[in-house]
Amino acid sequence: MKDHIVKLFKESCRVKEAFINDNLGKLVNVIEILTAALKAGNKIMIFGNGGSAADAQHIAAEFVNRFIIERPPLPAIALTTDTSVITAIGNDYDFSEIFAKQIRALGQEGDVAWGISTSGNSLNVQKGLELAKKMGLVTLAFTGKDGGAIAQIADLSLNVSSNSTARIQETHITAGHAICELVDIKLFQKPDLK
Repeated sequence: MKDHIVKLFKESCRVKEAFINDNLGKLVNVIEILTAALKAGNKIMIFGNGGSAADAQHIAAEFVNRFIIERPPLPAIALTTDTSVITAIGNDYDFSEIFAKQIRALGQEGDVAWGISTSGNSLNVQKGLELAKKMGLVTLAFTGKDGGAIAQIADLSLNVSSNSTARIQETHITAGHAICELVDIKLFQKPDLK
């Protein structure tokens, strides 16, 4: 059992190392984009399914409450949390519309729509990003595997090249934490951080 646990941790580290080697420049761009959007008074809308829905909520909470430093709350919304809205849209229209309809209602030009999909092919995330792009929002995607259709849609896509959903999710939340920390530093401590 101990060997298996060690194997899982080593695999997680390998996937994260490969991710940062492939995406470091993109990660810097994401931090710059989010910092600029928040400075301009815009908001971040984050969404995904299952574990990615939980990650959306987790990241939104870090922005709204605080991450590491004490600072004012930042406007971020997880579009995965209002069960009445989600089930009404799913029932009256289609589950594939649950994020697009919320973006249509809440999104404004300059906001950031951040879709998370470990497969890169979640239709509701895809439709949300497509509509956001048409509305003039900045589109950001966290994907896995080969990036799927979603990686092709988003203005900026960070992909975890792994077929393991668990390793993809672990990498997504590590990247999410790095983003939260660096956005905080750029907004409230060292705005000239390169």
